[in-house]
Amino acid sequence: MTHVDGQVDPQVLRVDLAVDVSALFTTRGGGASRPPYDGANLGLGVADDPGAVLANRAGVARVLGAPITWARAVHGRDVARVGEGGVLPAATPGDGGTPDVDALVTTERGRGVAALAADCVPVLLAATLAPDAGADAPAGPTLAVAAVHSGRRGLAAGVVPAAVAALGRAAHEALGRGAEASDVVLRAVVGPAICGRCYEVPQELRDEVAAVVPEAAATTSWGTPSLDLPAGVLAQLQAAGVDVRVLPVCTHEDPRFFSHRRDGVTGRFAGAIATRRTR
Repeated sequence: MTHVDGQVDPQVLRVDLAVDVSALFTTRGGGASRPPYDGANLGLGVADDPGAVLANRAGVARVLGAPITWARAVHGRDVARVGEGGVLPAATPGDGGTPDVDALVTTERGRGVAALAADCVPVLLAATLAPDAGADAPAGPTLAVAAVHSGRRGLAAGVVPAAVAALGRAAHEALGRGAEASDVVLRAVVGPAICGRCYEVPQELRDEVAAVVPEAAATTSWGTPSLDLPAGVLAQLQAAGVDVRVLPVCTHEDPRFFSHRRDGVTGRFAGAIATRRTR
């Protein structure tokens, strides 16, 4: 869609997590950024024109159908909660007032959260009410959503398990007293990221990460040590009891996506999610 100011909304891949959830991964198509950030760069920390980035972010919010709280990745395991009063607990503000964390969780309907990436793994999660939950449960089936950035360091640090735990707590708080673990179903989509065929690392680094997440150990297509970040994230999600879908898209191989390993100076795409407002 083109708007009166000439801005073309970013092109996206929509994914299905729940009937009342809007979830997507952006591509580099559309947008207002110029080379080498063309076109839908969403990262404010990569020396792109801030005006173009903010226009691109506004386009993503239009496509998602909700205002978005953005996180700036710091490759840790901290999770922030987004509510009507802002980000809780208060985080060190990053570019444009965004929190310096790798995962955001919200129970607020009509509020989007997003995680940036350009080879690291973006993960979108939804906590939904189980079909057989009690009659006192809220009418809306989705209780909380989350967006997570998991790079090599975040994978080893456990940002994904931390986000799953925070999402589960938020969902049970939304249900109120007496909620059982079986009342909530957790679902996730693992987004586009560099694959094990392409992410070459030194042997020592592969061994270091594999000591924590064995499933991440891999070999490149040319026979050298590598890390398979999506496989590691998948293993962590499955171990936490999450129903997972993985998009089989390698950012290094697919020119639709920004890839720092492939291009060096480049932009950032995002995974974004929101629970739709009830009428």
